[in-house]
Amino acid sequence: MYFNYSVSRVRKIMCLGLYLLCLLVSAQNSNQPPNIVLIMVDDLGYECINSYGGTSYNTPHLSALAKSGLQFENCHSQPICTPSRVKLMTGKSNKKNHTKFGYLNPKEKTFSQLLNKKGYATLIAGKWQLGRKASLPKNFGFDEYLLWQLTTSGRDSTGRDKRYVNPVLEMNGSYYEENEGKYSTDIMIDYINDFIYRKKDQPFFVYYPMILTHCPFDPTPHSKDWDPTDMGSKTYNGNAKYFGDMVSYMDFSVSRIVNTLDQLGLRKKTLIIFTADNGTDVPVVSMMDNISVVGGKGKTTDNGTHVPLIVSWPGKVKPNAHTNTLIDFSDFFPTICDVAGIQLDSNLDLDGISFYPELIGKKAIQRRWIHTWYNRDGGSNPLRATREWVRDETYKLYVGNEFYNVKKDPEEQYNIPLELMSDDEKTLRQEFIAILQSYTYLRN
Repeated sequence: MYFNYSVSRVRKIMCLGLYLLCLLVSAQNSNQPPNIVLIMVDDLGYECINSYGGTSYNTPHLSALAKSGLQFENCHSQPICTPSRVKLMTGKSNKKNHTKFGYLNPKEKTFSQLLNKKGYATLIAGKWQLGRKASLPKNFGFDEYLLWQLTTSGRDSTGRDKRYVNPVLEMNGSYYEENEGKYSTDIMIDYINDFIYRKKDQPFFVYYPMILTHCPFDPTPHSKDWDPTDMGSKTYNGNAKYFGDMVSYMDFSVSRIVNTLDQLGLRKKTLIIFTADNGTDVPVVSMMDNISVVGGKGKTTDNGTHVPLIVSWPGKVKPNAHTNTLIDFSDFFPTICDVAGIQLDSNLDLDGISFYPELIGKKAIQRRWIHTWYNRDGGSNPLRATREWVRDETYKLYVGNEFYNVKKDPEEQYNIPLELMSDDEKTLRQEFIAILQSYTYLRN
């Protein structure tokens, strides 16, 4: 009797201990900061996405993502890749820290460094273009990486572009050049999904600066004339007829990440951010019903900077919602840190404003204007023109007194003369001049 009583008592104690352990784990999980997946497509204006009114291409998975969350109608990048990447990762105006094309100063602070310090497992996969040293991903706070164009040009010895079929990649210090008929996007997605699976029990951050939809415009694995034996494009541009296939494959590839999060039960624990680094490439013309939009990559007009921004986080972000809030690329840094519960030091000298409160339905500081300093080469090339401007949702003022109503005149063909401005326009112009003057101490 005594022996049976003791066993029963031990079992009760063990059950109680297991119950308390489960409560502890549950409490820890509830206090765990959310996972963050940031996807940035290369060369994709807002006009390419169905949920924004685009009618040229099929993007059903992004439409579903938008329906599950919040779509921003006024997100603006820099007009080209490196400046956008630098601004996104550092939260600063390019006037402060963009010094040359394809480079980010290793001394700069990035959101990935702060997330890594917070305890996040961090991965970057995709296009690098921030300096030609193998140590840089680790320096900027990434535990793991799979990248195109890290220490190499991304081409082979014959000059073929090796970013898509049979790519040349670098993975955590090793080269990948297997020529097995694989497509780089598939390799990237496989790695990202494996990383998510391996890190599912801790907070993780995935930054996916996607290689698609940048030229060369080539067949994808879903194209009718896909050729796995192709050893890379012989030309830089390729054939623009494949752009639609590339947009569709990008959409499909994003869905593979979302599906993995669903299968692992992580969707409600994961904030997904989808955007693009600049407008669509110049040879491409896309339709929004009966309106044609010419790709504006490299231009400072709306078709060069107006990019999609979709944010999804089931249970936290209101579904099927839209907002006209202005978003600048410097805003991603403080927003991501806000989501992760990271207190920001004022010494970081950020220009961004967190839009996290708006994501969860709280009152947010509304950005009234965006300041942009743009030079492709960061001022390292004296022959390269610099443009600087301030804008809000409707108006835009350049240094040099060009003043446009960009809502009515997105191609900036009519510079409004002072004598024809309304009183409200004159007042706004003076406000914009004061903002531009507040940035003059930089790079004088």
